[in-house]
Amino acid sequence: MVDQLIRATAADTGIRVVGVTTTELTQVARDRHKLSYLATVAMGRAMAAGLLLASSMKQPQSRVNLRIKGAGPLKGLLVDAGLDGTVRGYVENPAVELPLNQQGQFDVGTGFQPGYLTILRDVGYGEPYNSTVELVSGEVGDDVAFYLANSEQTPSALMLGVFTNDTGVETAGGLLVQVLPKAARDESLVELLESRISHLAGFSALLSSGKTLPEIMEDLLGDLGLEIFPDVQPLKFYCPCSRSRVLSALRLFGSEELQDMVEKDDGAEATCELCNEVYQVNGQELKTLIASMDATPQAS
Repeated sequence: MVDQLIRATAADTGIRVVGVTTTELTQVARDRHKLSYLATVAMGRAMAAGLLLASSMKQPQSRVNLRIKGAGPLKGLLVDAGLDGTVRGYVENPAVELPLNQQGQFDVGTGFQPGYLTILRDVGYGEPYNSTVELVSGEVGDDVAFYLANSEQTPSALMLGVFTNDTGVETAGGLLVQVLPKAARDESLVELLESRISHLAGFSALLSSGKTLPEIMEDLLGDLGLEIFPDVQPLKFYCPCSRSRVLSALRLFGSEELQDMVEKDDGAEATCELCNEVYQVNGQELKTLIASMDATPQAS
């Protein structure tokens, strides 16, 4: 199935539902960053969460940054996700593996905890705003749901799943269910929703069993006036880094330091942290860059 995002409402628009399948883009992240199984699960959950959070924004250029900083062996991660359906990111210590937890699952929580989750929202104009919360479990889904309840006062259930096998990522995705203020006053509805979500099987298990996002939504909310919107948004791992951006960044070193690179290494190498793309700049390119800088009058 192609990676995609689907939106829906229920309970007379009192409940907002967004689901994503992110199998292919999680595999791309794993390949690019050479992620361990544990880091793949952590990264896959965080990218799905970032895309789900970005889906509620309004401006086309809006983006969400999800950052975890922890004392565990994974150390942290950063995900950058946009309303346009693009996502990228990295894990600070991508090679870490840990024993499975008591439930036989990847122990992402121990990989990060203790630590903090910071969500930064760039709405496309003005200053971005951010909020930081302490990690609840380090498992990503619990922590993002805690953030939503405490920083945005929105009761939310967030289910994230990544299932891997010997050949790579088998399934990945997420589901976000939010009770909006008009429905939050109905305590019986909230209790019913909480009960159903608590009894819902693991999200990755549902996906790996062949369940589609619409089918999962139907099982959860089908009798509550579920309306699934027909528009399906494609999702992909994408980074806008480029050779021209690298050359622009190299200008910041100044002519003397660039000349030193020419003399010592006959070039320079730059790696994009967010997508792990490597750019090689040879000595002649650096000389051309230096000449253009020297020919450009400096602002006083």
